[in-house]
Amino acid sequence: MKINKSNMNWHEYKIIKEERQKLNGHKSAVLWFTGLSGSGKSTLSVEVEKVLHNRGILTYILDGDNIRHGINKNLGFSPKDRTENIRRIGEISKLMVDAGVVTLVACISPYYKDRKIVRELLNENEFVEIYVKCSLDECENRDPKGLYKKARAGEIKGFTGIDSPYEEPVTPEIIVETDKQSLEESLNQVISYLEQKNILS
Repeated sequence: MKINKSNMNWHEYKIIKEERQKLNGHKSAVLWFTGLSGSGKSTLSVEVEKVLHNRGILTYILDGDNIRHGINKNLGFSPKDRTENIRRIGEISKLMVDAGVVTLVACISPYYKDRKIVRELLNENEFVEIYVKCSLDECENRDPKGLYKKARAGEIKGFTGIDSPYEEPVTPEIIVETDKQSLEESLNQVISYLEQKNILS
């Protein structure tokens, strides 16, 4: 069904983002964790959220797998569907930032252009791209969900890193190397960056 957008108007609000941030006592931003399956995106995002929560920061995690159980459950893994998956997550993230929430997104998001589109939805310094870098060999060794094994056996088609590309971030704000660093080291690296940029006080 074609939607006639001329029948829709943007509704302005009386409370703006900066007022919500002031009420919350902190800035809001998107922390976008990208990397191969098994690289440690979800694990790291959970630990970062725990630290932020303990500091009194309003947070919410949008995990790629969890989102696909709900709002994106109608999407597959074709390039078109992957792009739509990230578009929707990006739009939700923008709303969360407008609400004054530090939003942690953990999803493979394999295409550079899709991540760039999300970045452009937000204001300067509101999108923090965190490249959770890990070698394919190590991700396969970990294989927490058994997905690499299935992909190698031909049971999963279009699997990122095997028969579908992962485009590494060009200039991410943060690179953590989870095959070389401990979880604590990666966590401290992210928190230090947020402090330096005054996202955390």
